[in-house]
Amino acid sequence: MIKTFELQPGVILRCCQDSRFKMNCLSVQLVRPACRQEAAANALMPAVLLRGTQSCPDLRDITLRLDDLYGASVGALVRRVGDYQTTGLACGFTEDRFALNGDAILEPMADFLQELLLKPRLEQGIFCKEFVESEKRNLLAAIEARKNDKRLYAAGQLTKFMCAADPVGIPRLGEPEDVAALEPEGLYRHYEKILRESTVELFYVGAQAPERICGLLSRLFENTPRQHCPLPPQTPFRDGGKTRNEEFLDVTQAKLQMGFLSPATIKTTDFAVMQVLCSVFGSSSISKLFMNVREKMSLCYDIGSSYQGTKGILTVGAGMDQDQVETVEQEVMNQLEQCRRGNISALELEAARQSLLSSLRSVHDSPGAIENYYATAALSGLGMSIQEYMDQVSQVDVSQLAQAAQSLQLHSVYTLKGVQ
Repeated sequence: MIKTFELQPGVILRCCQDSRFKMNCLSVQLVRPACRQEAAANALMPAVLLRGTQSCPDLRDITLRLDDLYGASVGALVRRVGDYQTTGLACGFTEDRFALNGDAILEPMADFLQELLLKPRLEQGIFCKEFVESEKRNLLAAIEARKNDKRLYAAGQLTKFMCAADPVGIPRLGEPEDVAALEPEGLYRHYEKILRESTVELFYVGAQAPERICGLLSRLFENTPRQHCPLPPQTPFRDGGKTRNEEFLDVTQAKLQMGFLSPATIKTTDFAVMQVLCSVFGSSSISKLFMNVREKMSLCYDIGSSYQGTKGILTVGAGMDQDQVETVEQEVMNQLEQCRRGNISALELEAARQSLLSSLRSVHDSPGAIENYYATAALSGLGMSIQEYMDQVSQVDVSQLAQAAQSLQLHSVYTLKGVQ
């Protein structure tokens, strides 16, 4: 069970008390309405913060401090949740009861997290130029690495074109040209602005009582000037019009990405139905797309589907020989038509249910998974517990799946092919 506290206006703490784990998890996220002008700065900022603080001016000192905390870890946290982008830090550390000689870990870890976030090493009153330039190179390399993975690149290109009018189309890590343009002074001013204005989401997973965590973290922002600007609510998909795009690069295997729209979202009563449909259609190992298009027909090397509940977007991605692109696209539509007609076997339905239920059960397998699921669910607006979600999944029937499939409409298609 998640307990929620408002430490001060716009600073929210969510606690999951769970004594099964040796390791605890504590995260802090500054939540921003996604926009092109901020995306790159939000992605870069936590990496710069992790380079040095006032008392730990370089990576060596930070590493030594973490070693003193029984090998604790801290990493950058940059997420996209519907209309929001988050930027912050997440740490993992040993539960106090496993420390030697009564050593305390939780409280000094919380203090160090505060130091990393609020007391960065500065150079003439702004971020150190060396840190900014170094982390810009790392961020640009991460963006470029996605382009090298052609499956991820094609999926990103579909989102970019399909969601050109919607905040979800803004890349989580920003555009390369925006990263390259960042300077220490501008990044520091942005840092000051978002500390002052943003909604702050704190999340703790561990054995300690939520009330103790609340008392411990209530002082986190006590000396930080705040002028909280409440977040706008998540919005439905903003449709900029259907698109069909084709791109040519030096690839041997073509990539096809198809984007469908559905009225089912994370806030509607048929959300679980659409999740099960996605599993029947393409996201499980015995789905229609995998078993028919790949296995029986041998039309592609890989194929699968995914569903983004905040916007009601279902996507299908596949890799194939270049002369099979049109055939695969047509067969995807044929398999969707089978779902629309209710031609779903009992085995397909049960396998889809069990695949989804297994994923939901695994949420509680680690502190990190718990934090990721519940912190994201809170921002996306998911209004039911995991047990309620699982109960709904277990009750989905074929007629509901057929109706959900009928609501899906092809919106956009992106194809990546080799240079002619």
